[in-house]
Amino acid sequence: MKKIKVLVVDDSPVYRALLSELINSDPDLEVVATAEDPLEARELIKVHNPDVLTLDIEMPKMNGVQFLKNLMRLRPMPVVMISTLTQHGAEATLAALEYGAVDYFPKPSVDRTGEIASDKKRVIEKIKMAAGANVTSGTAVAKPKTQSKLSVPKHNDHIEVVAIGASTGGTEAVKQVLSMLPANMPPIIITQHISAMFSTSFAQRLNENSDIQVKELSANRAPLVAGCAYLAPGDKHLVVVRRGAHLYCQLDDRPAVNRHKPSVDVMFDTVAETVGDKAIGVILTGMGQDGAKGMLRMKELGAKTIAQDQASSVVWGMPRVAAEMGAALSVVDLHSVAGKICHYLSPDS
Repeated sequence: MKKIKVLVVDDSPVYRALLSELINSDPDLEVVATAEDPLEARELIKVHNPDVLTLDIEMPKMNGVQFLKNLMRLRPMPVVMISTLTQHGAEATLAALEYGAVDYFPKPSVDRTGEIASDKKRVIEKIKMAAGANVTSGTAVAKPKTQSKLSVPKHNDHIEVVAIGASTGGTEAVKQVLSMLPANMPPIIITQHISAMFSTSFAQRLNENSDIQVKELSANRAPLVAGCAYLAPGDKHLVVVRRGAHLYCQLDDRPAVNRHKPSVDVMFDTVAETVGDKAIGVILTGMGQDGAKGMLRMKELGAKTIAQDQASSVVWGMPRVAAEMGAALSVVDLHSVAGKICHYLSPDS
């Protein structure tokens, strides 16, 4: 079988060597070249035509985000960012995902390089997944030229919560869905597979691009309020509970489910148990199958359920499994997800 060709771009010779050794240890992958800066990378891309690029953010001559922006405009290709676990690194990584990077993995400090080797399986998995990703889905190329605000019925009391789950490609997909929804929405809860260092910045980006007030759930428990959306932090599950006549979302520290914490299945399961048919479940782009079983439980209890389609997904994993299991009432492209949510808010839907 033909190997996946990888170009490693990093200004550190230590990391170039470490990543090359790690990637070449898998029989399906091959590092065809390494570059210490984007200008060298640009020439090597022409020579080797790699299938995947791993791209450091902080580099001389041109930072990785600017290079990515140029690359995705001129020659779109799968890119996995190498991000530092800092606040600046979080914001730069989210910007890179906005410009079309498929995914990222953290870059430890120089004295802790062994952490990448210990996480070898995950890094290799991300590179392989990127090789088959739809690289235009997260970029401006795939977005509609106009995004008009939708409206919802004044009386939508039959829906108490909208639950959204996503993984790879989801930072932009979730942002696009929320940006099209009006302010008078029922409460929204969101589980996105993301590092704990990045979730606060992600919530802020969602809030800046939406009429809905978006916040990361930082306290142990918060009442679900209309017009607000609550994001699971990157290291805790988000669950829904009922206290008397009121719904709350709260943090849950149980172990990872489907290798994820937060897990979409954990969130969907509690929505099914607590809210039943007064809920809408949405599963967006992502690798794996987290959320599919939970969405099926929601549907079986009468909830409305939506999955993103293959053409508009960066990675059609989670929504594909949901669709194949019969968990989704509707399978629609990303630009139609917000409209379908609003449609289900009508009592006659």
